[in-house]
Amino acid sequence: MLIRDVHSQSIPYLHLHDKVYQALQMMTDAHIGHLPVTESDKYLGIISEDDLLQAPNENMQISAVMEIFPQPSIQQNEHFLKAMQVAVENGITMVPIIDENGDMFGAVTYADLLRQASEFMSVNDPGGLIVLEMDSQKYSFNEISRLVETNDSQITQLNTYTDTHTGMMQVTIKINKMEVSDIVATFQRYDYNVKHYFGEELYENELKSNYDNLMNYLKI
Repeated sequence: MLIRDVHSQSIPYLHLHDKVYQALQMMTDAHIGHLPVTESDKYLGIISEDDLLQAPNENMQISAVMEIFPQPSIQQNEHFLKAMQVAVENGITMVPIIDENGDMFGAVTYADLLRQASEFMSVNDPGGLIVLEMDSQKYSFNEISRLVETNDSQITQLNTYTDTHTGMMQVTIKINKMEVSDIVATFQRYDYNVKHYFGEELYENELKSNYDNLMNYLKI
């Protein structure tokens, strides 16, 4: 999804002549710690709550607080995950969205980005998770998918992360069913290192069923 389809509707813009106390109040009302600064619709940069709190006088214009503003932003036609990267790398609570001319198109809060990421990764959909660790050169999506499908399952989400220090890749797989023990056993049989797995394993279901049957028997 493009970031232009995600941007938050209620983020105000600051102008150079706005006073420090006004900017602080806007941040409080919007529940964020950063706001974009504009002039004639042109994006100038952002200012943070910490910057404003260091001002010697709350009646000062924000142009007197900072001469140069940091300018993190994202183009309106970029993917929303790029906005998350910008937010994390800059430690900001909202990301300005600009058009090809450098004019303000909108802004998106980090909270809204997290909600979108949750939907994007199908976090709320039922299913198990398996985390594999391997040398990045041995990664094969086709083989991983084939091994999952041999257990009458499908991959609904797959993410990879490579540790820059060790060079090892972690592959996180979301499966469309909760019982993952058979899939875990299959990966282990093919010499995959299963680092973590989360789900309602089949053997646990059988154990609970046997326990319930025993309890019913003892009540007779």
